[in-house]
Amino acid sequence: MASNAEKAIEIFKSVIGKPETPGEWFQVTQDRINQFADCTLDHQFIHVDAEKSAQLSPYKVTIAHGFLTLSLLTHLSTSVPNATPQAYAGIVMGVNYGFEKVRFVNAVKVNSKIRLQRKLADVQPKGANNVQLTHECTIEIEGEAKPACVAMWMTMLSYA
Repeated sequence: MASNAEKAIEIFKSVIGKPETPGEWFQVTQDRINQFADCTLDHQFIHVDAEKSAQLSPYKVTIAHGFLTLSLLTHLSTSVPNATPQAYAGIVMGVNYGFEKVRFVNAVKVNSKIRLQRKLADVQPKGANNVQLTHECTIEIEGEAKPACVAMWMTMLSYA
């Protein structure tokens, strides 16, 4: 009889390369940018000083930190509809495993809305009860041709 992890791998393999339905739009406010600046001690004017940004920044407004945009992947992924709920049967936990590649392609201007578009790029067994997923993630900006961020995000799922 196949384990929960083995069953999940077969299900995940069936959707490799297929774009998922995009998640919901999420607004990046100045308050959130300021909170991130406080948390990371990165108070560069392009993030927190609207007046100076209007004068000196090519964007003319404040912008989100690239790492803020990247850190929102977890939240943005919660609104992506789950096309393979059966693959999560018997799951104990999921953890971030890392990134293969991250590119910050476009600035997220204050009050912009972003969302996640992703597709599963790879699935690998890791021991008897673990499955490593690699998603190609694109964080889109509403009304912009270029995305904010493109990343290969690896997660590890552990099954009972």
